[in-house]
Amino acid sequence: MGKSRVLNPVQHSGATVEAVSPRGALASLAVCMLLASLGTSIANVGLPAMGQAFGASFQQVQWIVLAYLLAITTLIVSVGRLGDIVGRRRLLLAGVLLFTSASAFCGAAPTLWLLVAARAVQGLGAAVMMALATAFVADTVPKERTGSAMGLLGTMSAVGTALGPSLGGVLIAGLGWRAIFLVNLPLGLLAWGLARHHLRADAALPAARKPGFDHGGTLLLAFTLAAYALAMTMGRGHFGRLNIALLLSAGAGLGLFVRFETRAAFPLIRLAAFRSRVLSGGLVMNVLVSTVMMATLVVGPFYLSRALDLDAARLGLVMAIGPVVSALSGVWAGRLVDRRGAPAMATVGLVAMGLGATGLSMLPMHFGLAGYIAGIAVLTPGYQLFQAANNTAVMMDVQPPQRGVVSGLLALSRNLGLVTGASVMGAVFAFAATTDIATAGPEAVSAGMRGTFAVAALLMLAALAPAWVNALATQRRARPPL
Repeated sequence: MGKSRVLNPVQHSGATVEAVSPRGALASLAVCMLLASLGTSIANVGLPAMGQAFGASFQQVQWIVLAYLLAITTLIVSVGRLGDIVGRRRLLLAGVLLFTSASAFCGAAPTLWLLVAARAVQGLGAAVMMALATAFVADTVPKERTGSAMGLLGTMSAVGTALGPSLGGVLIAGLGWRAIFLVNLPLGLLAWGLARHHLRADAALPAARKPGFDHGGTLLLAFTLAAYALAMTMGRGHFGRLNIALLLSAGAGLGLFVRFETRAAFPLIRLAAFRSRVLSGGLVMNVLVSTVMMATLVVGPFYLSRALDLDAARLGLVMAIGPVVSALSGVWAGRLVDRRGAPAMATVGLVAMGLGATGLSMLPMHFGLAGYIAGIAVLTPGYQLFQAANNTAVMMDVQPPQRGVVSGLLALSRNLGLVTGASVMGAVFAFAATTDIATAGPEAVSAGMRGTFAVAALLMLAALAPAWVNALATQRRARPPL
């Protein structure tokens, strides 16, 4: 048997788990995270070219992005739960193949709406990879190295986000828009090969011990999340009757989902799990943090172009600073979590994000571009430290039968924060600017920038409450009895 196939016992949560080549397994999970994040960011840069190719309006081609995001948001918890039932390795391999095949169909799509349909299928594959990559960490590395593994996955997510626009631009310029989807084929095959060779095989369970899948709960949750995501993304932040109707539908769907889950024999989400302060607090913090990070993507370009008068080339370089800093700090953040503990480092990460947001609300007004870069340079490492710590804290003691669904909930909370931030923080920006953003001058845009990141700093202050509760609870558990 080759060296890469040597079985290594991994101690986790008191149990001995056999993992096949931990480095190879982590490499396969890292490529999966890279693919999913690359699929999110690379398509945006191709929308003008695809609109021209299909003779479609912007409102039509934006569904190329929305279909992918909606598929991930609506299905990520369900596929995580399905992995717990049918086997995470088996489902991950299927998800990678689905993503890769859908990428090929995207690259060959003859019409816009076939492309949109293929992107939705691609999003389903991405949901599988995002949900199960985090769930696999506990089966792959020792408990004391969980933070480092989470940091690596966060780094690959940041790399995919940062790489997407630049790689997409090069591919479109040289080979056309179809190349931004076809580039996934070799990466997908690499991810599938690594996962098949290195991930631990699923344990065989007797049919009598396998729980059933909650089809009704899955449909209700998918409907609720789709309605909410559409309400937040349609209308570009301007709420009309359709947005309100969608929000009301999401509220009704959530109520029906909760009622259904309390009576289901095999619930999709065990509502009692939210009594855990670590889980519920971790999800709330994740939503708030992702909302703030989305503000940098929504407000940042307006400020840099309108208030600082940067051209497209310099704007792209400055906007790349955040993802690059995140990519460079991810592994370091994970190691720090392993050394200092997840609850304490989550608090430190939130404090850093609060300082960064405060800096972004004040420093650019006095120091211009240098002030903006300084704020981003504090905010983004804080984000990576929080993500590594929060994911570690939430996943650390989750039992194997629930790892997929809890990992899916973590990814869902991040996505909900992103879609909420795009709408809410955009509305805050417009309100603080006190004028129409389309015609706003430099002073109005600067005022919007100050107001938006002042609100972001308050959100980070609110996120510190559950972080401190979790940290204090951990300290009490660690004290020896008197």
